[in-house]
Amino acid sequence: MITRYALFEGKVKDGETLAFRQAVLETVLPKWKAFPGALDVRVSFAEKRDDGAPEFPLILAINYRDMAAVDAALASPVRAESRAATEAVLTRYFEGRIHHHVTIANEFPLAKA
Repeated sequence: MITRYALFEGKVKDGETLAFRQAVLETVLPKWKAFPGALDVRVSFAEKRDDGAPEFPLILAINYRDMAAVDAALASPVRAESRAATEAVLTRYFEGRIHHHVTIANEFPLAKA
C-alpha cells in the first residue's frame, strides 16, 4: 500500500482554530475523499509544537493500493477541485507562509511470527 502525506506548515490565525478545523472536516476532507482510488483519507491537527520547531498544524494522509492508483488520482480533474478547496481554507484561516511538502511512504504489513 502507498501512503501520500501532505504536511501544511503555517499558523492558524488567532481565534480561528475551531472554524479552521470545521472547514477542513466539512470542506477539504470530502474533496480529498473523492479522489479516485483513495482507500482511506485522514487528517490530523497538531495541538502544539516544540519551541523553535516548524509548525505543521494540518497533516493529510491518503492511502492508495499502489503507485498506479496514485498516478491516476494525480491526473484526475478531481485533484484541481481538491486543491482549490484546500487553498480557499488555508487562505482564509492561515497567516504567514504556507509550505506544502509531500512524501510517499511504502507501508508493508509485519510478517507474523
